[in-house]
Amino acid sequence: MKPIDLRSDTLTKPVAAMKQAMFEADIGDDVYGEDPTVNMLEKKAAALLGKEDAIFCSSGTQSNLIALMAHCERGDEYIVGQDAHTYKYEAGGAAVLGSIQPQPILFDADGTLNLDTIKSVIKPDDSHFAKTKLLCLENTTGGKVLPLAYLDKAKDLVDEYQLAFHLDGARLFNAVVSQGVDVKQITTGFDSVSICLSKGLGAPIGSVLVASSEVIAKARRIRKMLGGGMRQAGMLAAAGIYALDNHVHRLVDDHNNAQSLAQGLSAIEGVNLHGSVQTNILFISAERQQQLVEFLAHKNIIISNGKLIRLVTHLDINSNDVAEVVSAVKEFYY
Repeated sequence: MKPIDLRSDTLTKPVAAMKQAMFEADIGDDVYGEDPTVNMLEKKAAALLGKEDAIFCSSGTQSNLIALMAHCERGDEYIVGQDAHTYKYEAGGAAVLGSIQPQPILFDADGTLNLDTIKSVIKPDDSHFAKTKLLCLENTTGGKVLPLAYLDKAKDLVDEYQLAFHLDGARLFNAVVSQGVDVKQITTGFDSVSICLSKGLGAPIGSVLVASSEVIAKARRIRKMLGGGMRQAGMLAAAGIYALDNHVHRLVDDHNNAQSLAQGLSAIEGVNLHGSVQTNILFISAERQQQLVEFLAHKNIIISNGKLIRLVTHLDINSNDVAEVVSAVKEFYY
């Protein structure tokens, strides 16, 4: 019996057609710029998001770090959410490897960073302070989608203060599908955007950083410095191309499954749903949580076990799996 693993959408496996595309990929040496499939992926991603150029990276952590280092010099500062991936979950790379100071601020309940708070932490041009250089947003954040009107206001703010503007779009296409918009409506105001191919899109590895040609030229040098130059990477890029061509619109299935899971679990006495479910991520708390996690594990259902339980639907979770999870939780409590 296959495990039902709800810990993350990074757990997806390549589908058969994606594996075939990888097997058939035309390859070359990407460090020399000679891998045709990598070049194709980069051109495709840049055009899709409305930017001049792109670079294929091994991970979202790497592509975000490259972006921060491309926008900021040593001793500069970036403003970021307190629980944002680029600050909390990327091993302090910006500070350790880029000598870039983070200025974290708390998220509002809707996943946005308060614009007045952002203004209040922008440093004056004074030798006592790190120079504020960049605002970094994340979309989605904990499954929450950033409103388009908010993005427009944030763009006005960065223009007013002459800051660069980066988007960690690890789950960008979840936001696209949720809002029913063209991806360019979200990305147009950003100077750089990182998209992850190995979460809901189902590729086995990789992220793409898109930006201006000038930023990507810097990014190529930084990627090499970080050990991110890959050789015959076209087999991996082929998976990314397949994902962009075939797995964006199906994200609605993940969103529907998350809604069904939330409705089923919230009806169970002993389980509490925290916040709304906008995309493929929901958070719950549960009575006798440790025992619940262990009970489900015996049934081959794997969930996280933190202060809150995060449940993530994805390509390898279907509606029958959702029903099985709800049934198992009912069995535990009743």
